[in-house]
Amino acid sequence: MARTNPTLRQRRLGVELRRMREQAGFGGSQLGRAVGMNPAQVTQMESGKIGISVERLRTIAATCMCANQPLVDALADIITDRGKPGWWEEYREPLATDFLEVAELESHARRLFTYTTTFIPGLLQTGAYASALFAQAYPPPARHEVDLRTAFRMQRQRVVRSGAVPYSAFIHEAALRMKFSDLKTHTDQLAALIEDSEDSRVSVRVVPFHADAIPSPSENFTYAEGPVTELDAAQMDTGHGIQLFDAPAHLARFRVLLARMESTAFSEEKSRDLIQLIKKEMESKHD
Repeated sequence: MARTNPTLRQRRLGVELRRMREQAGFGGSQLGRAVGMNPAQVTQMESGKIGISVERLRTIAATCMCANQPLVDALADIITDRGKPGWWEEYREPLATDFLEVAELESHARRLFTYTTTFIPGLLQTGAYASALFAQAYPPPARHEVDLRTAFRMQRQRVVRSGAVPYSAFIHEAALRMKFSDLKTHTDQLAALIEDSEDSRVSVRVVPFHADAIPSPSENFTYAEGPVTELDAAQMDTGHGIQLFDAPAHLARFRVLLARMESTAFSEEKSRDLIQLIKKEMESKHD
């Protein structure tokens, strides 16, 4: 039976199978005849609406002359994991799909990078700060909706706080100064960020106002490394929800942006000092 709502990973498996077919110069009907599938099944497979076995994956890879064995093995792992629902599935009814797909992307990453220009990254937010941020949405959400989104965000943080996934956060100086809440909530958030920056599993680096060669201010993004480079993915926030990227050209662009961050952001120690300075400045203005 065809899936009505394939998960992010199921869709990504289909995308990679389509790329494999196209790189071999096969049409859908041609591949179908070679591996014992009809054209409709090939279309559904490539959209993530039906699953395939590991054996069929390897048959398709051989037929398409795919010599990238690490990629084929990584795709086989996606198939093997299909019976293991993620923790985010319990939120599928009350929350929009965008929330779930961000959690899925983070949970399956081998390493995470984020860049934010307007707010502290979600994986390092305090509950009070996250709640204040969600309450700023327009039209204003109901209180129970704010609480639900906040609880979901706190649960997402386990992937980093457990040490399961190494995490590097590049934060523009503007995000440190942007206020979405009262002074105590904001300074408590900065204090928590300083504490997180001292965790060896988390890298916090500030991109200062005077830095050159950085992305446009609208680009808050996450870059997730996969088990192989071909399965890396990126996610960007937009005014209409999230946008996901997996095309090689797009991923190459994000890697260039991250390399620029590495060269322009303050060191971890200097970043920590700046966060502390901004916290003190805010506190002194309200004494």
